[in-house]
Amino acid sequence: MTFYVTTPIYYANSFPHLGHLYTMIVADAIARSKRQRGVETFFLTGTDEHGINIERAAQRNNRTPKQQADFVVDYFKKMADAFGLDTAHGGYDIFMRTTNPFHYEGVGEFWRRVAKAKTPKGNDALYKGHYEGWFCAPCAAYKTEDEYAKAANPNDPPTCLIHETKLDRVSEESYFFRLSDFDEALLHLYESRDFVRPEARRNEVKSFVASGLQDLSVSRLRTSVSWGIPVPDDPQHTMYVWFDALTNYITAIGFGNEQQNRADGFEKFWPALHLVGKDILRFHAVYWPAFLMAAGVEQPRAIVAHGMWVDPTGRKMSKTLGNTIELDVLNKYFPIDAIRYFCLREMVFGQDGRFGYEGLIDRTNSDLASGLGNLSSRTLTMIQRYCDGRIPSRAISDEARLPAKRAGVETDDATVSKLLAQARDQFIKQFDDFNFSRALEEAWAIVARVDKMISDARPWDLAKDQSQRQTLNAVLYRAAETLRWLAVLLYPVMPSTSRDTYRQIGLTDEVSSIDPQTLNWGDLSEGTGINEIKPLFPRIDKARTMEEIKSQESGVGGRESVSPAAGSTEAEGSGQHATEAEAVPGVAYIDIADFAKIDLRVGEVKTAERIPKADKLLLITVDIGEEKPRQILAGIAQYYEPENLIGRKIVVVANLKPRKLRGYESQGMLLAASVGDEGKPVIATFAEEVPNGARLK
Repeated sequence: MTFYVTTPIYYANSFPHLGHLYTMIVADAIARSKRQRGVETFFLTGTDEHGINIERAAQRNNRTPKQQADFVVDYFKKMADAFGLDTAHGGYDIFMRTTNPFHYEGVGEFWRRVAKAKTPKGNDALYKGHYEGWFCAPCAAYKTEDEYAKAANPNDPPTCLIHETKLDRVSEESYFFRLSDFDEALLHLYESRDFVRPEARRNEVKSFVASGLQDLSVSRLRTSVSWGIPVPDDPQHTMYVWFDALTNYITAIGFGNEQQNRADGFEKFWPALHLVGKDILRFHAVYWPAFLMAAGVEQPRAIVAHGMWVDPTGRKMSKTLGNTIELDVLNKYFPIDAIRYFCLREMVFGQDGRFGYEGLIDRTNSDLASGLGNLSSRTLTMIQRYCDGRIPSRAISDEARLPAKRAGVETDDATVSKLLAQARDQFIKQFDDFNFSRALEEAWAIVARVDKMISDARPWDLAKDQSQRQTLNAVLYRAAETLRWLAVLLYPVMPSTSRDTYRQIGLTDEVSSIDPQTLNWGDLSEGTGINEIKPLFPRIDKARTMEEIKSQESGVGGRESVSPAAGSTEAEGSGQHATEAEAVPGVAYIDIADFAKIDLRVGEVKTAERIPKADKLLLITVDIGEEKPRQILAGIAQYYEPENLIGRKIVVVANLKPRKLRGYESQGMLLAASVGDEGKPVIATFAEEVPNGARLK
């Protein structure tokens, strides 16, 4: 069994940015997941290096086009290395460049096949004609009237709606691909299988094709664009950059070139899963399948389009607005696995996602430091302290089962095994369906469940009573065995963290080669000696880090100016939070910036007690993912018994200014609804398991 996954090849006229990094992380995670399960996998990324935009960038920087491409490619490769995405770190298998000689050979073969082909309606697939229209160099595409904004002065050129740059008027001889004859074949392709994902994007593509396709110009005269691949048997023309670029997905694995085919294997790996940004969906879901139909080549496995990153307020990221995410800053201040986790957890795949440094810090501190990291640290530290640093026995006698269960420990191995297996199967299913965020929710539900088991069982108290020894061992074994499962399961998302977890447990296997489907409960051997315990994710000092980032960003610069990349996954957005609506009388509207000031966190009530001579107040302590619980005073004593609150998940306003009541400091506020005429408080809570400290948005 084989699997082939690709990112877009990025246009080599600008430096890599967050969009490029995100797509590569997704592709890398998919590739690692497949390899881990024994599937021979090929992962491609790379650069598209021809076209007028490269020529212009080269001219601005006093370079040849090839030198310009080499210069930008160097940055892409450095980025891949810095974020552990290159071949040396187990990432991509090939960094594809369209200037590779084997690509020229393969594209030439592909062109000849298309030139000989007939369309589904019996016409020549390629023909020579005359083209006149508006061309966007950054998009490397001709624009129709609905794709540009007309200038106020009719003598001025229109502006591209994507890149906001002036369009070029092109009028010249051109080869045309008879795209208009492929509409019915393309619609049948979309209907016959799950070819374009997600569904909203498939509907978008179907609507575009059904509205009528225009024939596509697929060449430029060499006098207009010299930096391109010559058209076979007609060197006065160079190939349209998208015809050239899209073909890389098959030339990279040997199409049209025997030497490359022997090295990688077109027949072995094709078809591919293409990951693309929604801004280049049309090229991949309409033009590319039509080209392949004409050439008689099998269609890709699927075209999967993801959303774009916007800033925390929903605005498009841009240098002008000063809201971009700098890759150098990410690499300096954040662990690579934290960045990978944030990207896959924060964005619901297929939708736009919000990315900010503060949000990344919050996720790292709550989910990773206080969640997975804390579970690992407390489990292994207690094994070190109470079990002489060796994995204890999971066995528990019938006499100890009932008190253990009362302490919050599930003693039936079959029950525990079933729960973990179900979570594991759901994780894999969601991952394979590109629901990465949902898959990680499944994993963190396990983290929360085991963390609660430890808190309920209180091993530090069990260790004081020799009669509770079996219960103590059972708690710590179950926590350690769960960590082993999590290390295997989370490897595609956080490879370094998974390896560290595995080593600290005392295991020597290579976690990247352990198929999670083969995990069996209880395979962690009693007596295994754990290794040196180190924090998986040290907490990040938010205030200090943000101050340093802002200071560094004010000095970011020094790179030469180049245009935004076409065909990249650059973040895009309307710049508005929502559609404007008429004000409703009596409603005091707030701006999104006002709401963003409120820090709402998930908290778990650890203790609750009444305050003497205060009938309405309860004093509670709440774990919101920080080093120690918060103390909060809540006016709910008339409606809630203290013991009924312990263990409940609540919503806490974490950044409310502390104040003193009845001699006690309240360090936050819980949220509750006011019900009925009496205003009875009903505490806001959650129907699903969520980790302590998770931020509400």
